[in-house]
Formats: sequence, C-alpha cells, structure tokens
Amino acid sequence: MEDKDPKTGKRDRAPLSVQIQQMTVPERIRLAMFGAKEARTLLMQDSNRVVQLAVLDNPKVTTSEVAAYANSRSVTEDVLRKIAANREWIKLYPIRLALVKNPKTPVGIAVKLVNTLLVQDLKLLSKSKAVSSVVVQAAKRKLSQKQA
Repeated sequence: MEDKDPKTGKRDRAPLSVQIQQMTVPERIRLAMFGAKEARTLLMQDSNRVVQLAVLDNPKVTTSEVAAYANSRSVTEDVLRKIAANREWIKLYPIRLALVKNPKTPVGIAVKLVNTLLVQDLKLLSKSKAVSSVVVQAAKRKLSQKQA
C-alpha cells in the first residue's frame, strides 16, 4: 500500500482507512483478528458481518471497546449476540446496559438482561422510545417488583 513520491522518492503511506478499503475480505478478516485498536475500530464499521465478528475474536480487544461496540447502532445483530454469549463480557454492567439500550439487540437477550439492571437505569429504560416496547414493558415490570 506504499507509494513512492515522484519528487522526493520517499515512501508515502496511505491512511489506514484507504488501505482497508483496498483489502480483500480475507485480508480484512486477518487484520480484524490480529490488528491494532485503530484497525479494529474501522473494521467494526465494515458492512461484512464476518469481518465484524472477527474483530471480537481479536485477543487484544478490550472490554471498553466491547462496550462501545455494544452501544453502536452500526453493528449487526450477530455481533450483539456474540457479545451477549461471552460470559466474561456479560459480567460487566456497562456492557449489559449497552446491550439492553441497543435497539438492534435481539428482544429475548435484552429482556433477560433487564433483570440485571439498577433501578435508575430501569426508570430511564421504562420511558425510552429507542428500544422495543417489549423491553420497555419488561423494565416497567422489574421496576414495579423492586418498588413493591
């Protein structure tokens, strides 16, 4: 991806986003599995769900990155399912909250996670227009149970 500048003869690196656009799908998957944070962030916005899922298999992915992915509306439902299926990640409150608040999270997963939320978050969720009505109802039910 390096080109020589015709005037100086020095190598000029293209921005990572341009390099990624020029890659084939297998190359993007490999980069997703072994790349640095900047590459993972860019690849999580890739339209190919296999590339997005490969980012989660990267051993360097941090819990704060996973929380950001769980918050993102641009990730696929499969990515949200994979995050919810990981026991280490789902133990963390910010990730559970992000999954419940994300309208793309499958309803069954979101409703199960509602039961693990704090009262202040249940109050916000019970008034939310951004999530499924089923999730809002679950939040209202849990809130009334905690107040009773």
